[in-house]
Amino acid sequence: MKGAIVFIAVFILALLASLAYQSMPPGLQIYDALNVPSTDYKVLGISGTTLMITIFNGVIYGIIIWLVYSLAVKATKRKPKQQRQSR
Repeated sequence: MKGAIVFIAVFILALLASLAYQSMPPGLQIYDALNVPSTDYKVLGISGTTLMITIFNGVIYGIIIWLVYSLAVKATKRKPKQQRQSR
């Protein structure tokens, strides 16, 4: 559950950062690779092209940080001690 919160937080931060800096990688490169035509259509005052680039960046950075977080939690988790069997 905490991993989902980490993903959402990073997604929103990357989304906002990408709105300020549209050429932030890898969103622009992914958008260009898909050969999607540019559009002047606006969603809440933001062009559709910019919105797609920011969503790509949010998802990519969210997955990367979520994966790092999950691996860090798994690495720091203590293993339960095994009980010795006495005969």
